[in-house]
Amino acid sequence: MTLRGTIGPGFYRQAALALLVACVAMVAASILLARLSLDAKALKLSLQVSVAVAVGALFLAGLFIRRISDDRRQIAESEQRFRRAMEDSAIGIAVVGLDGRIIEANPAFAAMLGYSREEIEALTFFQITHPDDLQIGRETMDGLKAGTVHAFQFEKRYLKKDGTPIWAHLAGSVIRDETSGRPLYLVSQIEDIDARKQAEVRIAEAETRWNFALAGAGQGVWDLDMRKGGTTYSSTWVKMLGYADGELDGDPDHWLTMIHPDDREAVATADRAHLDGNTEFFEAEFRMRHKDGHWVWILDRGKAIERDAAGRLTRAIGSLTDITRRKEAEERLTVSAAMLADEKERLRVTLQSIGDAVICTDAANRVTFMNPVAEKLTGVSGDEALGKTLGHVYWAVDEETGQRIGVARPSIGAAAPSDQNSRAVLIRRDDTRCSIRQVVSPIINERNEFCGLVIVFQDFTDARALQRQLAHAAAHDALTGLANRSSFIRTMEELVDQARKDAAAAGGGRHQFMFIDLDHFKLVNDTGGHAAGDALLKRVAEAVRGVLDPEDIVARLGGDEFAVILKSASTAGAGIAARSIIDAIAGLDFTWDDRPHAIGASIGLTAICADCGEVDEIIARADAACYAAKAAGRGCVSVALDDKINDDRSEPSKPLAAAS
Repeated sequence: MTLRGTIGPGFYRQAALALLVACVAMVAASILLARLSLDAKALKLSLQVSVAVAVGALFLAGLFIRRISDDRRQIAESEQRFRRAMEDSAIGIAVVGLDGRIIEANPAFAAMLGYSREEIEALTFFQITHPDDLQIGRETMDGLKAGTVHAFQFEKRYLKKDGTPIWAHLAGSVIRDETSGRPLYLVSQIEDIDARKQAEVRIAEAETRWNFALAGAGQGVWDLDMRKGGTTYSSTWVKMLGYADGELDGDPDHWLTMIHPDDREAVATADRAHLDGNTEFFEAEFRMRHKDGHWVWILDRGKAIERDAAGRLTRAIGSLTDITRRKEAEERLTVSAAMLADEKERLRVTLQSIGDAVICTDAANRVTFMNPVAEKLTGVSGDEALGKTLGHVYWAVDEETGQRIGVARPSIGAAAPSDQNSRAVLIRRDDTRCSIRQVVSPIINERNEFCGLVIVFQDFTDARALQRQLAHAAAHDALTGLANRSSFIRTMEELVDQARKDAAAAGGGRHQFMFIDLDHFKLVNDTGGHAAGDALLKRVAEAVRGVLDPEDIVARLGGDEFAVILKSASTAGAGIAARSIIDAIAGLDFTWDDRPHAIGASIGLTAICADCGEVDEIIARADAACYAAKAAGRGCVSVALDDKINDDRSEPSKPLAAAS
């Protein structure tokens, strides 16, 4: 609001002109009186006229100044009211230029969009409007400029400072120039309606879900309205019983005739109880006859929602659900429960009678059952164990690692097979130990939920000892206790495979292989018999084992043939070790039946590496080198040159003289 807008431009022009004329008249009169020679009476009259004109001019000027002061005060008050309305308004207010620039915004509008006033006044309405709603604002601006729109209101989405959309209702008008009528700017009121819009969306979604839920659940709806003359049924309801839409509408008591005779009285009783106000809802389960004659189990729930002045029912609404499958399942469940009780008793007797120990836990790992065998093996009575955590009763560890095994619940969603372990050790409360074989099986219900564990275990102490004996016998020579041929070959194969895997490393995976053949051993057998030969072989095994490192592998291949795998990759080191073996065997002081016997050994040496071929090739190469050592005079070492490494097939094996 401005001064010119309050008192008008004409008034200003007239007042200014009058003041100017008065001033000019006073000046002219003063000059004229000064030049004219007038008598005293004329001069007095002229002065009176001048004073009157001056007083009139001053009075007019005073009125003019007072009017200006009043107008300024009114403008200030109007401006203050406008400012207070802007500042204190609970809804947003904005003054917007025709180019969309925000000239001024109140705190409520800035806070609505998460900006400060300075930030939002640096933007345009187009920058804070949702892209999908920009056209609404442009159409309004076009109408304002064309003069077809003078006021407006609509709903649209803005964008907050963080980018989230917010719904708002706009109402505003155009401020125009008083003279030309040209639009100057817009004043808009912006109300936050986002909560209402969200509520409308939720209501629509809820209604959609409700309709889908009714259809998906197979629920029909009935509506009894006595003022309209009867009952109407939804499409789902009539299809449930095999009828067409509208075929059952009308008679409010017709549905009772469709109920199974055995259920009719109970349903009528429940209906009367609700009509009399004794129950909040009507609810009943009963059988209704399908149009084709078979019976359908129904769950009927309803409620009286209107009564007349006398308390008589005028309207009720309810739903019907087909529960045939549920009823059939309940009947099967009743039969299954009886069968399950019998089966449970049989299982209890079985578990009490079997020779295996059995412990059951719940999902919290608390013991729920122990049979007598489990009580005996754990040393804990069933009464004491019930309700205790499994670790209080049963503690099994791995025989080799000592780590606890086989009692963890499976992870969610993971497969849950039985966990078998044949090398478990049960540690009792008194710290005694018992080798066991255990099977831990999780209990998973039909909803794939973990319900507990079943642990079945047996005393395996004797069997474990026998297994160890058999395993040792299968891998060791019965006479010398060294590795036998088959286990040695397996070890060789593993080393060759590992050497091939490590072939990328310089010199990686290289070991040395010795083939040892005893010299003059046949003479001992011939003169002293096999007992003497067996005794000597034991001494030889001890001697060979005694000069090697613990990680080296020694085996008896058969008869008087031995083999050694040296973990050293050095050929020179292998030659020294071979020399030590020859010296140890030659130095044996062996006497049988008071007759001394002296034997020696010849050794063939070759490498085990990635390019040495298969195991049988390596053994054959070392065997050939051993034959060369015997041919060179026995009691020495011969190194087989690896033709695959040296690529020189013509060079023979090199014997190392015994003196070396």
